[in-house]
Amino acid sequence: MVQQLQERPDAGRTGSPPLKMTYEAFLQWADEGTWAEWVDGEVILLSHASLLHQALASFLVKLVGSFVDFLDLGVVLGPPFQMKTGPDLPGREPDLIFVAHEHFDRLKDIYLDGPADLVVEVISPDIRSRDSRDKLHEYEEGGVPEYWMLDPYRKRAGFYQLGDDGVYHLVPPDENGIYESAVLKGLRLRVDWLWQEPLPRLPDVLRELGLI
Repeated sequence: MVQQLQERPDAGRTGSPPLKMTYEAFLQWADEGTWAEWVDGEVILLSHASLLHQALASFLVKLVGSFVDFLDLGVVLGPPFQMKTGPDLPGREPDLIFVAHEHFDRLKDIYLDGPADLVVEVISPDIRSRDSRDKLHEYEEGGVPEYWMLDPYRKRAGFYQLGDDGVYHLVPPDENGIYESAVLKGLRLRVDWLWQEPLPRLPDVLRELGLI
């Protein structure tokens, strides 16, 4: 089951949100056209993504979603869909989340109540510190087993896996530039794919992965 990444709508909530609200009130206030995150009681409205950001995020939702569908591993979701990894942690809108079958109890109607098994964030230049610092700490504390942090502007990729010590460890690609997911066994990501212009065709990638 795959939820395709949607384009950011022009419609949605207009005007400034209330200064402070609970997460429950935030979920009631937001609608399907609201592109926002909830941090320490405040609503953070998100700006529109660039074409480069959208293209990479969409490619990954299709690629990871196809892999998950083929092996019937769970569900892949793209925004707008909230993830709240813990009671005292923010509600975020990752670019991709994967939830395994055994954690479907965390899936609520409009948000994920607990950590996804895999989270991917595509970094935007204007909010680089949020994804590279704030979210890295939050996802680690919230128990997200695997976090991909991708910067298409600097062509840098960071792959983090949660160790038994509860700390993220940076896992580099192998000598051939291939990263193998710990959560999605058999998913081998050629990092060069991420920076290609245009991005690779999905059938070509799936063929290299041996899925078709």
